[in-house]
Amino acid sequence: MRIGVISDTHRITSSIEQLGGLIKGLDLVIHLGDNVEDISIIQKFYKGTIINVKGNCDFCGKTPNDRVEEIGGKKIFLTHGHKYNVKESLDKLRYKALETGANIVLYGHSHIAKIDFEEGIWYINPGSASLPRDGDRSFAIISIDKEEIEPNLIRF
Repeated sequence: MRIGVISDTHRITSSIEQLGGLIKGLDLVIHLGDNVEDISIIQKFYKGTIINVKGNCDFCGKTPNDRVEEIGGKKIFLTHGHKYNVKESLDKLRYKALETGANIVLYGHSHIAKIDFEEGIWYINPGSASLPRDGDRSFAIISIDKEEIEPNLIRF
């Protein structure tokens, strides 16, 4: 299974359209917020399932702040990250990962792409697909094959 992870698209249509061409063949797409309305643009390119959480720039009442999903036999905790102070440290996310039993934690908010592996848990920030603070726009692809988890950052 190949999962695309996107965050912080911020209504930048040209970036979202370019991203759309890069995610067409994936099995699932996850949007981590800021701006979940951009999913309507992504759906022009990607016809599969998209799951999402809202970020600090999203004001839609129905979208959850956090969620736990079982995907490819792995428990994945999804959050935008602003409620966990991810710009300061990952400490609050670590506690949440342990509390939820997550194998993978997905978060955004900082606009800085990063992958960490600590104590058997993957922490993946796909960066920003539109307004990066670390160079190029980015997203992540996570490949899950039985027990194997392989995350990669894709710069574009």
